[in-house]
Amino acid sequence: MERLVERLAAASIGVTFNQYAGSELLRERLHAYLEERAAAPVVLVGEAAGYRGARVSGIPFTSERQLTGTGPAEASSTVVHRVLAELGVEEAVLLWNVVPTHPGTAASNRRPTRAEVASARPFLREIARGREVVAVGRLAAEELGVPYVRHPSHGGAREFAEGLRSYFATIPPRRGLRAAFL
Repeated sequence: MERLVERLAAASIGVTFNQYAGSELLRERLHAYLEERAAAPVVLVGEAAGYRGARVSGIPFTSERQLTGTGPAEASSTVVHRVLAELGVEEAVLLWNVVPTHPGTAASNRRPTRAEVASARPFLREIARGREVVAVGRLAAEELGVPYVRHPSHGGAREFAEGLRSYFATIPPRRGLRAAFL
């Protein structure tokens, strides 16, 4: 995982902001998170790092406030962590984004371009390899070729929660995931 974080920190993904390039703290956080979740059987994949989420915290779908109790909160990350905790699967899920760097400004998000998605594809493939994949939103579904759960932003929290509940209720036992969630 250390090598992946190093490659990500050195990557140029279109005109996205690479929060890992200039921050040893964010690289360390991401490395520790990936090591902690190395055996996670499921990866939840969103669109891109948010300006109040991974751009600041270094961890996908996670705000600085969730990590330290201070700093900006991020609505989607709050919903994601709450639902995973309610389902009892938070430790068995790795969170990631199609584009792990931030498209947008320090105060806004934008949809990543096709070129940015293509540039980030090697990181996504490496993270997803050997795991069940759940796409969060349409862009992730298009890139991954899998069905998706509604993104929790813009009024989608209830549908997101319902989608994850349905997903985790129907995981095929052959993959050995049920034991991870019991």
